[in-house]
Amino acid sequence: MKFSELNLDPKLLEGIEAIGFENTTPVQEATIPKILEGKDLIAAAQTGTGKTAAFLLPIIHKILTEAKDDGHIKALVIVPTRELAVQIDQQLEGLSYYTSVSSLAVYGGGDGQSFDREKKALSEGADIIIGTPGRLIAHLNMNYVKVSQLDYLILDEADRMLDMGFNEDITKIIGYLPKERQTLLFSATMPTKIRQLAKNILKDPEEISIAISKPNEKIVQAAFIVYDGQKIELVKHILKPDWLRSVIVFCSTKDNTKRLTKELKKANLSVEEIHSDLEQKSREQVLNQFKSRKLKILVATDILSRGIDVEDIDIVINYDVPNDGEDYIHRIGRTARAASTGAAFTFVNEKEQSKFQSIEQLLGKPVPKAKIPPHIGEGPSYSPKPYRGGGGRGGGGRKGGGKKR
Repeated sequence: MKFSELNLDPKLLEGIEAIGFENTTPVQEATIPKILEGKDLIAAAQTGTGKTAAFLLPIIHKILTEAKDDGHIKALVIVPTRELAVQIDQQLEGLSYYTSVSSLAVYGGGDGQSFDREKKALSEGADIIIGTPGRLIAHLNMNYVKVSQLDYLILDEADRMLDMGFNEDITKIIGYLPKERQTLLFSATMPTKIRQLAKNILKDPEEISIAISKPNEKIVQAAFIVYDGQKIELVKHILKPDWLRSVIVFCSTKDNTKRLTKELKKANLSVEEIHSDLEQKSREQVLNQFKSRKLKILVATDILSRGIDVEDIDIVINYDVPNDGEDYIHRIGRTARAASTGAAFTFVNEKEQSKFQSIEQLLGKPVPKAKIPPHIGEGPSYSPKPYRGGGGRGGGGRKGGGKKR
């Protein structure tokens, strides 16, 4: 299903188009219409299935079309960790860019100034608050948080929150909220304790279960464990064979995209770059050159990971580890489409090892580790540390201290 078929607010569709989203994922197709109908929802969906946009899009739409501008918080998203709060807030920033919706991520570990910004947003009423249980409780205890007219409550990664011991905190937070509201619960698994929580806080919920799409089995996947300083030479080594006709290299930042393209041009390779600093006309020109085989190598940010329809791409290189499993699957899915096979190589530095391990866990198996060519040198060992949540900084902006997107 195309997002344009969901009858979303035109300004919201602008944000969706700008990000590069075109077609819904299975979890988005299953949940968005139900949420738009106002139904409570319990959904089994892992990170990487597109679940964040599955609840953000309909909630933003409903705020734009139904909510009163009364200075109250309209929606509350409760998450287990600051990392997830930041991730959701960043995606919200992109999706709501052309709208008037304001938001703020609220989580612990910041200084007094961040707490004051959070207090201002919570007391004056940003439209959407994304927060961790402990930090939300700290604010709620001071009786200035404007949630008495809240319309929407979303619990994301609910099973993880209960595993971390947040059951009592969640119950306490819900005690501050109006009983008449729409509640959405997303969880990777559905153990008894989650079903009990759902029974206590949801009304006649719709139940949806979505498994993550797996990469095409024809894609040969491998990961190189490298130091940052080895990445450029490794890209050059991989791009040596004359038989390569079409290669996409994905970078997570515009700076990396520009720097790598510059180095590959110095090596006399047929390469151009695509990122959001380029005008749309320039992007289209580069993409047309790539599609027509006048250009061999395309270095791009994730602006290109969705929606590109180019057949027979030989290799996809992840110069940086993607943010999550969904991004990984979309990136490597550019190869082995019409072609019989394709290859996807991911460069993993020391800081990205835990992130890459979470992608492997989502895939259900480890990605084979490839040996770095001797002339490039030895890389670090692969020993990812356990993922931990925690505190962090806050943000400021428009109405109520929330960010205007």
